[in-house]
Amino acid sequence: MKNSVIRGPVRLDKKTKNLVKRIQSGDIAVIDHANLDEVAANSLVEAKVKAVVNVSTSMSDSYPNEGPLRLVESGIRLVDCPGSDLFAQLVEGREMEMRNGILTVQGREVAAGMELTPGFIKVKMLEAKANLEQELSSFVQNTMEYAKSEIGLICNQFAIPALKTDFNGKHALIVVRGKNYKEDLKAIKSYIDEINPIIVGVDGGADALAEFGLQPDVIVGDMDSVSDPTLLGDSELVVHAYPDGEAPGMIRLERLGLKAAVYAAPGTSEDIAMLMAYEMGAELIVAVGTHSNMIDFLEKGRKGMASTFLVRAKVGSIMVDAKGVSKLYRSKPRFKDLAPIFIAALLPVAAVMIISPSTRELLRLLIIQFKILTGI
Repeated sequence: MKNSVIRGPVRLDKKTKNLVKRIQSGDIAVIDHANLDEVAANSLVEAKVKAVVNVSTSMSDSYPNEGPLRLVESGIRLVDCPGSDLFAQLVEGREMEMRNGILTVQGREVAAGMELTPGFIKVKMLEAKANLEQELSSFVQNTMEYAKSEIGLICNQFAIPALKTDFNGKHALIVVRGKNYKEDLKAIKSYIDEINPIIVGVDGGADALAEFGLQPDVIVGDMDSVSDPTLLGDSELVVHAYPDGEAPGMIRLERLGLKAAVYAAPGTSEDIAMLMAYEMGAELIVAVGTHSNMIDFLEKGRKGMASTFLVRAKVGSIMVDAKGVSKLYRSKPRFKDLAPIFIAALLPVAAVMIISPSTRELLRLLIIQFKILTGI
């Protein structure tokens, strides 16, 4: 209920992806996340936070971002306090109380915001949807301007590092911890098992793979969203550096005693992972959790998506989204999958054999042999 009081310890971070690493069930998350996207909202839902307070505006006026709706429909209270100085006032771990958008600590009011309800959010999303066509037109024009300065990314201006991992003639599975990554990975489980592609985890995508018991062959990124245990696994590491060669991610790896190749290039880590696989001879690139639709691009921003447009134009001939793989890929029937059919066909024969006492022992031996063959 909106009027009910919410109490819980406060966890603060201006980067939502860092906050969810340490937040615990029942905490109140204080974030600074304008136009809250669905990926960030999902991470907060999975962390089982009690409420979220945003010192920026959670709703976009330009496009219908789905993060706020995802939170409130999951039973998480969301309060917007744009412009407040909560990061200066609040202490990590101290209990805060929230009622009707009023935030208090030890009886003292620290901020007054607006609690977003499902009805309010849906109305705002409809209003933003009406602006979508104009926003998309502006987005494309501005993205192309940024792309002019990054055209060298797809024209081999930036050298791709030499790797031990051999992509030539193989499938490459590139996993980003993005929207619906869990559903995508589940959908292509049989593909992964049978094709055994080269697995590339992009930043937090490496942890996403670990959740499914999969060890990445290569981890690519600036290394700020990957857990230490995953980095310390048996993966080849590629640090995404700025075009001038500066690689902040190397500092963390050196502290862990790890070595890595450096890929100095503009664009996102997702982009360079795809380019690497393409230029190193991958036969097919399968993408999981990557930016693939209009809302994804708008949430990322014009500057951030310029390189993505370019890279997808280059690798598009061999790239497929995971959702497509689940429909296009048909696994070859395996013997254990045929077991139920075989058993059904055997039943009439067994019935006849059981009638005759002299054939019962033969039937028993056949059943034992069948169990051995099928591993039942």
